[in-house]
Parts: sequence; C-alpha cells; structure tokens
Amino acid sequence: MQLDIDIEDPWPAGDWEALAERVAQCAISVAPELGNERLAASLLFTSDSQVHELNREWRQRDKPTNVLSFPMLEREDLLELQADGPPELLGDIALACQTCAREAAEKGVSLQDHAAHLVLHGLLHLAGYDHEISAADADAMEAMETKALAQMGIGNPYEEPQTE
Repeated sequence: MQLDIDIEDPWPAGDWEALAERVAQCAISVAPELGNERLAASLLFTSDSQVHELNREWRQRDKPTNVLSFPMLEREDLLELQADGPPELLGDIALACQTCAREAAEKGVSLQDHAAHLVLHGLLHLAGYDHEISAADADAMEAMETKALAQMGIGNPYEEPQTE
C-alpha cells in the first residue's frame, strides 16, 4: 500500500511520514488485505477546523473529531482485488491536530503514539472494519489495533490506566 501524506499547520515538527509508514506496515500485519501493492491511501494531518468542515460536509456532524475515514472501496471489492492491474484508491484519512493533542494529554500518552493509533484506526476503517456495528465487531477491531500497536511498542489504547 502506498501512502500519500500531507502535513499542514498546526501539526508540530516531527517525522509524521515515517510514523505513518510504520503504522501502515503494522496494519498490514493484522489486516493482510491492506498489503495489496495496487492500493493507495491519502493521509492528511490537519487542523481541527479542517476536520470539522469535512465532518459537517460529508457526515452531517457539525463538530470536530479526532480522525475521519473516507473509504473508496467496498470491503468485498478490496478482498477480491487481484495483485495485477492499475492502482486503486483505498480511501482518505484526516487527523485533527488539536483534538489529537488534547486526547493524548488526557490519556497521558505522546502525540506520536496517539496519532499512530488513529492512523491505524483509520486504515482499518478503510479496509471495511467497523466498531459501530456490534460489540463483537468493536472487540475484534480493538484486538487488531492492540496487536498492531504492540509491534510498535505502543501500549493498549483501550486499557484503563492504573491508579495508585
């Protein structure tokens, strides 16, 4: 899978491209269908205001959110995609900087780790996984995310922090 990555203000300096590429490789390890060489996805690191606008326009939700995913392929089409042929756009993902930073601080994790989780979450949505269908689907998607993030040395984002 090829990633087309754009980073806009106010995202802080960092190697977001390398992080996204690492996340994509870990995503492929838990969702092998993402490993098709024909696939391409765009990833936009942007502002809350931009994500708010996208959320309002495309999802009719008038608020910012941490990550948006816009799949371009149906899951069945992704699973049936042959190795040979022209490039196929899997979809688009947008991450909102201020919301991601706030959530990372609330969780007590780095912005990089939280962004990695959200990129992974977005890629799994592009692959057709959905945590909003049922509790079983949510559990399955969370397990995939936890396994992929562990490969990057990132803890379980769904685990409650230990209090003393």
